[in-house]
Amino acid sequence: MEVKIANPAPLGLFGFGMTTVLLNLHNAGLINLGTMILAMGIFYGGIAQIIAGVMEFKKNNTFGALAFTSYGLFWETLVFLLLMGKWGWWAPQDGLGMVFYLLIWGVFTFLLWIVLFKSKHGADIQFVFITLWILFFLLALGDFTGSPFIKLIAGWEGIVCGASAMYVGFKTLLAESMAQA
Repeated sequence: MEVKIANPAPLGLFGFGMTTVLLNLHNAGLINLGTMILAMGIFYGGIAQIIAGVMEFKKNNTFGALAFTSYGLFWETLVFLLLMGKWGWWAPQDGLGMVFYLLIWGVFTFLLWIVLFKSKHGADIQFVFITLWILFFLLALGDFTGSPFIKLIAGWEGIVCGASAMYVGFKTLLAESMAQA
């Protein structure tokens, strides 16, 4: 008897998308970086995506497993990078370190985007990944140059990225719900 599990992609996409939108509302200068964004980073952007990634492993979806667990852990590390220095656990990360942190995530995302061209995934998920690797590179460039304008552009681009992930999550959920009706 085969055990079936629900599709974890909508959970992962909404966890990523909503958290990305909220953080980039901050980057766009619309809201402050406070506990709401950090809590979303830990729980919905982080833990929920890790759960989705583990479920993708069970479905034998290597791409989904890698993407969701990795970006879940991205959110966990980002929040801890921001908080460990404030809590006095470790010296805060310097600006150049954050530039390289964002760059390596940009490279990782670029590589995943390339894989999407040889997969069954459609243009909508490719759009999520292209906007995400552009976001990482813009954030790294903004940190490197100290330019508030680049950070502002990154914020608006990140809102588009997060909203596109939410769209793909909704589209996936709706299609599966309609098929089950």
